[in-house]
Amino acid sequence: MNDLPGNPIELDCVRRIMRRVGKFLLGSGIAIGSWLAVCAVIGKVATEGALHPARARLVPAAWEIAGGIAAQDHADLTEASIVAADGSVLRAWSLKPATWNGDSVMLFHGQSDNRAGMLGNAGLLLQHGFAVLLPDSRGHGESGGTIATYGALEADDIRRWYDWLRDTEHPRCIDGLGDSMGGAELLNSLSLEQGFCAVVAESSFATFRDAADVRLGEAFHTGPWLGRTLLRPAVEFGLLYARLKYGVDLAHASPLHAAAESATPVLLIHGRADTNMPPWNSERIRQKDSHAELWEPVDAGHCGAMGAAPAEYERRVIGWFESYNAPPDPEEVVHRGI
Repeated sequence: MNDLPGNPIELDCVRRIMRRVGKFLLGSGIAIGSWLAVCAVIGKVATEGALHPARARLVPAAWEIAGGIAAQDHADLTEASIVAADGSVLRAWSLKPATWNGDSVMLFHGQSDNRAGMLGNAGLLLQHGFAVLLPDSRGHGESGGTIATYGALEADDIRRWYDWLRDTEHPRCIDGLGDSMGGAELLNSLSLEQGFCAVVAESSFATFRDAADVRLGEAFHTGPWLGRTLLRPAVEFGLLYARLKYGVDLAHASPLHAAAESATPVLLIHGRADTNMPPWNSERIRQKDSHAELWEPVDAGHCGAMGAAPAEYERRVIGWFESYNAPPDPEEVVHRGI
């Protein structure tokens, strides 16, 4: 007995329905495939842009400003360099005041900036007797490195700078302070270097995926929801592209998880008026790291706390470092050699 309807009208109706279903599935497949192809292109372009930010070279004026700050605080200004794991030569300024309190602070700048961008912070710290080290991040300033990885590779760079500073200057305590990308890289380094007495990170992102969502939202004039939903394939394609072409896993750039798994005291600063990297990034880190503290100055924009509330910034940052000036227990710190 035939299972199909025997009536020619019914047979024709079934055929029409099957044709429509087939066309729908074909059209849906083409649409999805086209969207994934578009996402792949977006992911590649966005990743290349992130890995190759504009490089701001040091200009003579920056050297003059650094020399002026050194003279004002009677500090010795020298240039330092180390070799990274991939052979890249990384460069920095080292300043030690004539009246040194025994502690040193490593300062880390933001994306497309260089060490000169942290001279204002350096001047403040020198006034309080801290020595400072201002490295150029890889792919920035005068440091080598063909790509910037937002903490994936920089975490080991920072560990090596830590070892250099410890072995060269022999400070009582080594602290860290970073702005934006530099703050994220500093927090991410806590997964490798547990010797910091205390760190301060301003306007950091929580994870590289979060930063990607924010940047995609900026490009298309939407909020980060676009990267979390319709453009999620673009983010994942971008991460895959970075692994396949450059051998780097940008997903390892996760200040959120590094800070939560570290015992290092963390002060997070994030202006409520920051439209470049929304404050919820630092709020997420604070929620994950129960030992961290968060200061959110109302009128401060991106990395703008020092300008918006200078007295409060000085009190909080200097006070944070001075509160943890006792050296860590040697039994709890494992220093890794270069």
